[in-house]
Amino acid sequence: MSVHIFVTRELFPEVTEQLKQYGQVTIGARDRDLSREELLKGVRGKDAILCMLTDRIDAEVMDACPGLRVISNYAVGYNNIDVVEATKRGIPVTNTPDVLTEATADLTWALLLDVARRVTEGDRLTRSGRWQGWGPRFMLGKDVYGSTLGIVGFGRIGRAVARRAQAFDMRVLYYSRTRLTPQEENRLGVVYQPLHELLAKADFVSLHAPYTPETHHLIGEAELRRMKRTAYLINTARGPLVDERALVRALQEGEIAGAGLDVYEDEPRLAEGLAELEQVVLAPHLGSATWETRMKMAKLAAENLLSVLRGEKPPHLVNPEVWK
Repeated sequence: MSVHIFVTRELFPEVTEQLKQYGQVTIGARDRDLSREELLKGVRGKDAILCMLTDRIDAEVMDACPGLRVISNYAVGYNNIDVVEATKRGIPVTNTPDVLTEATADLTWALLLDVARRVTEGDRLTRSGRWQGWGPRFMLGKDVYGSTLGIVGFGRIGRAVARRAQAFDMRVLYYSRTRLTPQEENRLGVVYQPLHELLAKADFVSLHAPYTPETHHLIGEAELRRMKRTAYLINTARGPLVDERALVRALQEGEIAGAGLDVYEDEPRLAEGLAELEQVVLAPHLGSATWETRMKMAKLAAENLLSVLRGEKPPHLVNPEVWK
């Protein structure tokens, strides 16, 4: 029991038991984020950290556990970790890609269909007793079938979303830092467009880009103005990709028709005015929230962590340059 592992938030009993077979496990919290003080206290003297996307793991945290051997992130994204600093210190950083692709793509479509057909808005109306019955112009929405879908960021999840669009006979445009070969585009049935052209042409714009300093507020005032007034914005990627205040203004002024959001710029807080908008569906970061997917993520995060402690290269290493 010479190895000390700190898990910032309780996962699943099976995974905790797996970790306990290798060392002493400390759980930071059961059902909430740790405060900064709790995080710094919890990591003190630990050999390994299994953290959440909401935990900021920076130089201060690393200083608190000078013997740190691995940081395992329970997420695909890892912008919560100072990877540059970890690399300087020779600390492997890992993530959990692949396993949440399909679940997140499913939720993207749930939001898209919901906001286009006003399902949640109608649910609120029906539950409140304000529904007065069917009418020919009552709660008209937007056709999804045969529309144009613009996908911003064409990695695993973006491609999974594009595959689902085929069933709706949609024209699929995509924008990515790296363009596919003509053969790949033809196979997937997608058309590359520069971002400004995609925004102007798409009926639905779905964000799947990673969050980096370069993609901060990728969708802001100017980008929202380029979108059709009848278009919808869907974000299941990272909240700060969107200037949330600009989005609220665009929705209030009718610059776009609506939005389906699963992530927010300053989670769990929302930009002022967002919650009051009827034409927005707001999900509480449910992208990977299925039993199957979250369990797979937990097992992969544990395996990444234990691999390093065993002296083995982990399955998903973010900073491979530390592994000699």
